[in-house]
Amino acid sequence: MGAWMRNAKPYLLLVAVQFGSAGMFIFAMDAIAKGMSHYVFIVYRNAIASVTLAPFAFLLEKKVRPKMTVRVFVEIMALAFFEIILDQCFALLGMKYTSASFLSAVMNSAPSITFLLAVILRMERMKIKEVACQAKVIGTVVTFGGTLVMALYKGTAVTISGATKAAHGPENVNNPSGSHWAIGTCFLIIGCIGFSAFYILQAITLRKYPAEMSLATWVCFAGALQSSLVAAFAERHRPHAWALGWDIRLFAPAYAGIVTSGVQYYIQGMVSKAMGPVIVTAFNPLRMVIVTALACIVLSEQLYLGSVIGAIVVVGGLYAVVWGKYKEQKAKENSEQQQQLPVIALTNNDTNNKPQFLVIQPHQQISSTESQTK
Repeated sequence: MGAWMRNAKPYLLLVAVQFGSAGMFIFAMDAIAKGMSHYVFIVYRNAIASVTLAPFAFLLEKKVRPKMTVRVFVEIMALAFFEIILDQCFALLGMKYTSASFLSAVMNSAPSITFLLAVILRMERMKIKEVACQAKVIGTVVTFGGTLVMALYKGTAVTISGATKAAHGPENVNNPSGSHWAIGTCFLIIGCIGFSAFYILQAITLRKYPAEMSLATWVCFAGALQSSLVAAFAERHRPHAWALGWDIRLFAPAYAGIVTSGVQYYIQGMVSKAMGPVIVTAFNPLRMVIVTALACIVLSEQLYLGSVIGAIVVVGGLYAVVWGKYKEQKAKENSEQQQQLPVIALTNNDTNNKPQFLVIQPHQQISSTESQTK
């Protein structure tokens, strides 16, 4: 049981992260619908995250946190740019020109892009003849297909006992048209590329700066500074957009900052450091399933057959990716154990015909021990 929990811990943490992120989507949609600027929302989200994480990072990682170097600082600024500016800002901006469902469909292509970038940078093995690699590739494609089904196919309404019908169902984007849609799609693609690039660079930075919580704090702080410049320019004619109140406009960025930007970055950085960035982004399509379920239960939105079918496909594809990664990890562990075992060989000495034992230790030179015969 202990071994099972140890192996399942990264996957359970990633599932918990998706639940927390799904809750953020529900609260953020409510806050923006009530007039909160999404630029200001991003600033407060990252500022709250950096303030919340800083004390824990300072105390808990005091002994393991390496010194800050110029190269690490530049990578932190790049991480903040990829995640906060390219991902968060462009994703919400693209949603304004398209739709929320189309945003989810495009952003859930991140596992495919991350897998491709990881293969190009040789961070992920690509041995297509191996069953584990085939499972990861097929699972990634199937998961992406499931998210497209959820976003593009509505189908008939599914009645759930105890749930009330909403006035308007999910938006169907089967017939996109107009220049605004094309511009919005470009913004979403930029956000998706930034999202994938963030996790690739995060895995690289953690090799030089192995302090997950401290790195998350720095990224949120740098992101708050960068996004504040963007928000100041975008809302220069609306100074009242920065106002907060004791309502969802305060709770939403606080929840997003603590749970999504703070805890999520730390957990995903920890898992990415141990298992690579591909497995982290492979769980993101699960968020779309959770958001759909929460919207149906909490917000009483109508559930449609396309969402149910897409959710089943997403879960099946995600299982294939996790199974392939598990098989790959087991093969890696078995290979490391075999390399650690000493190799003992019996040889003959041509000079005196006395047998010798050659003991070959891993990462050591060969040593010989002569055996005395009676």
